[in-house]
Amino acid sequence: MSGLGDIPELRELDRRQQLIRIPPQLDVPLTPRVRQIIDTAEFRRLARISQLGLVELVYPAAHHSRFEHSLGVYRVALLYLKRLGHDPRFCEVVSPHDAEVFIAAALLHDLGHWPFCHPIEDIDLAGVPEHEMFANSFLLEGEIADALRDDWGINPREVVALLSKKPRDKRSSILHSMLSGPIDIDKMDYLFRDSFHAGVPYGQNFDQERLIGSLCLNEAGDGLAITGKGRTAAEMMVFARYVMFSEVYWHHTVRAATAMLQRAFYILYGDLDLDALFRLPEQAVIDQLLQAAGSGPASELLNGLFGPARRTYKRLAEFSYFQTPGIYEQLARRPYPWSVACAEEFASLLSREVGRRIAPHEMLFDVPPIKLEVEFDIEVHFPKEECYRELGDVSPVVRTLARQQFDDYVKRVRVFAHPALAEEASHVANLDDLLGDAIVRTDR
Repeated sequence: MSGLGDIPELRELDRRQQLIRIPPQLDVPLTPRVRQIIDTAEFRRLARISQLGLVELVYPAAHHSRFEHSLGVYRVALLYLKRLGHDPRFCEVVSPHDAEVFIAAALLHDLGHWPFCHPIEDIDLAGVPEHEMFANSFLLEGEIADALRDDWGINPREVVALLSKKPRDKRSSILHSMLSGPIDIDKMDYLFRDSFHAGVPYGQNFDQERLIGSLCLNEAGDGLAITGKGRTAAEMMVFARYVMFSEVYWHHTVRAATAMLQRAFYILYGDLDLDALFRLPEQAVIDQLLQAAGSGPASELLNGLFGPARRTYKRLAEFSYFQTPGIYEQLARRPYPWSVACAEEFASLLSREVGRRIAPHEMLFDVPPIKLEVEFDIEVHFPKEECYRELGDVSPVVRTLARQQFDDYVKRVRVFAHPALAEEASHVANLDDLLGDAIVRTDR
């Protein structure tokens, strides 16, 4: 393994002397310097932030933490290095020190996450940082920064660069593809882990061991590829990701809850100290939002999610890219403030139809965000033919679910209504016409 085998964490992977166990019956190797990091207050904070947030309103067992996920990603990172350490081209470019930076980055990749991070990031509001950049305040100073310098011999800026900067050379491109790419260590853990805790089979139905065993470098030598032996496992991972989005992450009730949280945050965020708020654990964030909401409209939205009784908004209409492309394309990936303004116009027009006032916050639009998911395609090495081919060229599954726009398959445009008016509003015959008028008015 050209020196990689001397890395303490890789040695401990085989020795199995110091371990911590995470579901489902997985042993994660610990070394003193890993333990030093995960015992810091900054890292322990992740134990009080749920991985899936509002998903547990639909799948009640899906309340696992980002702490658990971070340990899982760290474990997968070691398995990647163990496999790639036998690839001469990898070892020529990636030194043992580079591999140690990668291990630290894997462990710390979610450090900048705050509670309900992705729904809040998706609405892309001024003053809301990207979680990768927010992590810098934890990484560049404090206990973790000291541990990286003293115990790992790593400059914290090396970890920051790997996590948040664009790769500038072959070495950083390889490591970046392992952290964030079609078959990265993050997806490898969260698909399986989220599926396991949600109690659904979809994200577990791919052969993780076979896929890791097929890892190699691409033809250019600047990113991950797989050998032909991993093709079926890769196809199954593509499908697992598709189904997890359609059945779990973008389940219509999860998205109703997401739309409620986003609108409440949009109402409140100008009066919040975001830097202080995002450093808090989940329950403390909920308490702060409820306090800031007072008796205003955000209070009704938040109490529907976090109050003693669940009162999520009801689906009034749904539009897909393939069934209703006209309306879908007019609403999807618009800036969030525009979507709010359009929903308010729609509420006003609908008020006239039902003969009573519908408050602006009682009508919510949930639309695919501007940012797209990472496209899933990767090179496949066929050594007997001495060639590389794109997985999408040899796989009908990947050609359909990865080459064409993944987001358009799984992310619908949905209109949600307050539960007290959803049934009444559903009987309005000309909803689509009203929605079209609302779009025209908002665009003026």
